[in-house]
Amino acid sequence: MPNGIIIIDKPQDWTSMEVCAKLRGVLGDRRIGHGGTLDPMATGVLPVFVGRATRAVEFASEGEKEYLAGLRLGQVTDTQDTTGTVLETHPVDVT
Repeated sequence: MPNGIIIIDKPQDWTSMEVCAKLRGVLGDRRIGHGGTLDPMATGVLPVFVGRATRAVEFASEGEKEYLAGLRLGQVTDTQDTTGTVLETHPVDVT
């Protein structure tokens, strides 16, 4: 049985749980957990804990994290994020 931490560069449109489910199939181990949920549209580092290492998930989830985000000013969508249909566009002047 594998044990340890795997660092995954989570692709867009996958949930954190989908990453774990795929690894369960690949590694053949049910004891898999992740160290923090990323939204499906988010990409980035997702630490995945396997086997006996799942005991350390609580320490990773309580640890300090940093997130970087992009912002598009002047655009309104029906979902209030980049996945929605653009409803309005307004000129923006930033100084």
